[in-house]
Amino acid sequence: MTCREKIISNEFADLITDYVMADELSATSPIDFCFHEIDAGYGVANVNRSMIPPVSVSVYGYTAIPSVYGLMQIEGGTGAEVFQPENLAETGSIRVQNPPLSLQGAGVVLGFIDTGIRYELDVFRREDGSSRIMAIWDQTIQDGEPPEGFLYGTEYTRAEIDRALQTPVPEQLVPTTDTNGHGTQVASVAAGSILNQGLTFRGAAPQADIAVVKVKEAKQYLKDYYLIADDALVYQENDIMEAVSYLERMAIAMHRPVVIVLGIGTNLGSHNGTSPLASYLNSVANRRSRAIVVCGGNEGDKEHHYAGTVPDVVELRVAEETKGFCLELWGALPDAYVARIRSPGGETSQEIDFRSRESREIDFIFERTRIFVSNMIVERDAGEQLIFFRFEDPTPGIWNLRIYSPEDGQEGGTGGFHMWLPITEFLDTEVVFLSPNPNVTLTEPSNAERVITISAYNGLSGSWFPESGRGYTKNGGIKPDLCAPGVDVSTVLGPKTGSCMAAALAGGCAAQFMEWAVVNGYVPGVESRAIKSFLIRGADRSENIVYPDRRWGFGKLDINGTFEVLARLT
Repeated sequence: MTCREKIISNEFADLITDYVMADELSATSPIDFCFHEIDAGYGVANVNRSMIPPVSVSVYGYTAIPSVYGLMQIEGGTGAEVFQPENLAETGSIRVQNPPLSLQGAGVVLGFIDTGIRYELDVFRREDGSSRIMAIWDQTIQDGEPPEGFLYGTEYTRAEIDRALQTPVPEQLVPTTDTNGHGTQVASVAAGSILNQGLTFRGAAPQADIAVVKVKEAKQYLKDYYLIADDALVYQENDIMEAVSYLERMAIAMHRPVVIVLGIGTNLGSHNGTSPLASYLNSVANRRSRAIVVCGGNEGDKEHHYAGTVPDVVELRVAEETKGFCLELWGALPDAYVARIRSPGGETSQEIDFRSRESREIDFIFERTRIFVSNMIVERDAGEQLIFFRFEDPTPGIWNLRIYSPEDGQEGGTGGFHMWLPITEFLDTEVVFLSPNPNVTLTEPSNAERVITISAYNGLSGSWFPESGRGYTKNGGIKPDLCAPGVDVSTVLGPKTGSCMAAALAGGCAAQFMEWAVVNGYVPGVESRAIKSFLIRGADRSENIVYPDRRWGFGKLDINGTFEVLARLT
């Protein structure tokens, strides 16, 4: 097999590695693998699954196994199908588009890592009909040339897209498209062109250039490992990291400021922003002329988070016909944690202690359920204990997990812990905590420190969107940063709801600020954290809320308010 074939083949496992691991694989014989460097000390090894042990946290470590991400959009919409500018106006974007500032994102690249884009639509074209899209990297198409420095997928340049747009059937020349619509919707909200003087449509940054990565879907072996619903759209962490690297390399080659918008998320991880993707996003966000905007997810009211203090009994309700699910427990230093599991039928497992890193398999005499438990006393990146549970064919009903700390063989300890179930999109039935905690429900990678994390509210009513993720991070870091409209936001494909819509609006506003700061030269060295600070200064804050707030962050996004503050300070 070629490296391209190994990257896309389900027979090859993907491991997120550092260069040391790559050297170790090279020295091991016979191991069939390919290695590709990403950036910032990360790379991906594609290893023949028949030559290595099965996927397991205890074998490879937690962060070497790619986490999986889903789309952060709520199905359905109740708003008007015709364009409604109210949500866009709520962010101050329309006022900033008009004189005297006239900031529409010109000279800035807005990058989208998503389900692709319907490039032929008018909202992605200039007035002369040519495309505003600089390039599309479609990771799912393997019969064309990949981008320089990458090993898979096909890249389509602006010249190729423009030639295709001049033909009766553009997809014959440039066959990439967005069958799901999510990526097209996000891109149109952030960067849609002004059509019919804004009566038909407009995005927040209508003159920004656009770059798109259509992320390939996760391999089946990973979906099986995480016990994900068969019909779920799932994306791998390493492919998203490759997409970020692609947009970063484009920015360097073209000497352009870039704003990257991510409308995806997961409940996997420490919720402290320590994953490989979050760490890489922090690295890129720290570079000049870069901004990364991430949605906070839609898990606020889903009953998928539990916060407790040992000793405690955690109750889970599992619906009928549940295929399976994963569950993570993240502890707090310096405590250690052990667990006992009781099934709905009353059977209780032996103690699952912390002294061994080996995986355990728990079988029940009167239950068909099998539970696999991996225990890491110190997870490498987070530095905290992780207990990773996989429930296969769980018996419906109430499951009890007794969590406590060992102390001379007795129950004891005072440490707190957090547990997370998968995001709703990854479950085929309802699996919930009976006593959930709605806080600390921001999805990863939005807990990364340097990115701009956006929660969602209803821009028409001004009320909180209850499904939006809430802060803070697990260890108390201030997140989200800002809140933006995310309910019935007008997209080119109709009204859509979800935190991804809020991130799209915020990404467009960040591009407007980037035009003023970098392209116009007022703050040429600005990067993501500085842009976040400028936006926070101008945010709309209520007298009835103490900021920063777990829901609203530092307030409602108001890009016009940012420039009003700057005008008063200069």
